[in-house]
Amino acid sequence: MPRLIVLRHSKAASPLGTPDIERPLAGRGRRDAEQAGDELRAANVLPERVLCSTSLRTRQTLEGLGLDVPVDFEERVYENDAEDILDLLREQSAETLLVVGHNPSMHQLVFGLTGAADDHFPTSATAVIEFDGDWGDLWPGTGRLVSLWTPRS
Repeated sequence: MPRLIVLRHSKAASPLGTPDIERPLAGRGRRDAEQAGDELRAANVLPERVLCSTSLRTRQTLEGLGLDVPVDFEERVYENDAEDILDLLREQSAETLLVVGHNPSMHQLVFGLTGAADDHFPTSATAVIEFDGDWGDLWPGTGRLVSLWTPRS
């Protein structure tokens, strides 16, 4: 049964004049990323592969998780289009996959796949979704939300 972990990047700083793709994590973001990694390990939900946006804040979030797994840095995740990310996910083969990206696409992905009605997916939010079939069978409404963690939950 494939499992998808969806993580919105941790809290980022917005230094004046810094291009969006180069925005770093704030201090709170670094702490929250470490805590998200601890939560994944405590739940024994560890990915075999990671798809990560090319932005600095997503790369720093991934680093903060403390995972030692293969990573693909994907421009399509940075581009933040939920349909494109869904197409990318359908190309995968790992049993458990982590995607680290941005809102609104991470929010749309989680709640579109699961049908869960929540209007909030804050920074560092981490959702675990399971579904039947294989990655090619991933369509809106086909997933089950197994867990949803936020830094303040």
